[in-house]
Amino acid sequence: MSTSTDTSQFLDLAQPLALDGGQSLPGVRIAYETQGTLNAARDNAILICHALTGDHHVVSDHPKTGKPGWWVRMVGPGKPIDTDRFFVICANVIGSCMGSTGPASLAGDGRPWGMRFPVITIRDMVRGHVALLDALGIESLHAVVGGSMGGMQALSLASNFADRTRAALVIASTARHSAQNIAFHEVGRQAIMADPEWREGAYYEARESGGKGPEKGLSVARMAAHITYLSEAGLTEKFGRRLQDREEKTFGFDADFQIESYLRYQGLAFTDRFDANSYLYITRAMDYFDLAEEHGGLLAHAFAASKARFCLVSFDTDWLYPTADSRNVVHALNAAGLPVSFVELSAPYGHDSFLLDVPALDRVVEGFLGEGH
Repeated sequence: MSTSTDTSQFLDLAQPLALDGGQSLPGVRIAYETQGTLNAARDNAILICHALTGDHHVVSDHPKTGKPGWWVRMVGPGKPIDTDRFFVICANVIGSCMGSTGPASLAGDGRPWGMRFPVITIRDMVRGHVALLDALGIESLHAVVGGSMGGMQALSLASNFADRTRAALVIASTARHSAQNIAFHEVGRQAIMADPEWREGAYYEARESGGKGPEKGLSVARMAAHITYLSEAGLTEKFGRRLQDREEKTFGFDADFQIESYLRYQGLAFTDRFDANSYLYITRAMDYFDLAEEHGGLLAHAFAASKARFCLVSFDTDWLYPTADSRNVVHALNAAGLPVSFVELSAPYGHDSFLLDVPALDRVVEGFLGEGH
């Protein structure tokens, strides 16, 4: 393990990582960050799992954008996830592009993996997390915490590696991707693959010689996805039908409306920090996620070996992973006889509420993690 100048740490796995697709991934590197101090009993660790386009920079400034960590309002000394009390770990998932092995990483032949990278699953990502816990000497977590795709990882770890955590906090998430979820992801993937600069995923070499990658396709994919993270009420309040820097419509296809300008900005900014092939692989992993299917078709069976306590949180304006998705998990946990608490919080921000200023969420997180410690 080594530490880079951007405060990331790295673990290089000695053995290939076995994958659900039947392949194994050699030469795996996992990028991660830690905050706080691991106690002598090694039982105060919390693993935070990030969302689709997130990374391990929970608290520290992002090395590419310079922006503060994505959950800096939640994690730190005296904050709901209190680094004065807990040893907090966050790892970049395999398949991503922020330091862990993914399609942009070099394969054994010295060339980028590109589309030769094996298709991965949420459970494969969690296998990487467990390998990191082994390397850090942590047998059992105080808790695993995640929102959105991070919540999928939290559920997967609590199910498939039941002895590795004593609690799981799952926020704005689901136990399986719906047809609607898959549909939105497919629009994004097709936008990337329709970009002529995608080059069947082999655009890394083109960039080295001054060419371009599929930034236009990736930008459109981000625009489509970003809509799903927001609520209609929030969009109406923030933008409505207001025009962007003009008094009248142009009767053309420039960004007349503020919402158009906002989406174009979000799409363009995203291409500066994320890899298009990683977007393909991670969205595919999310689409394949079905925790019940992994355990004989009954979700309660997924938690048969668990002794953890659970907390599920949903938001009333989240239509991407609506409250019904969380209730399904709660019912399965009840059927499995496990302790579970559930709350639907009111927030105007849609799915992104778990990342934004919702004081009620702070209280839930602090209260749940404070139990048993």
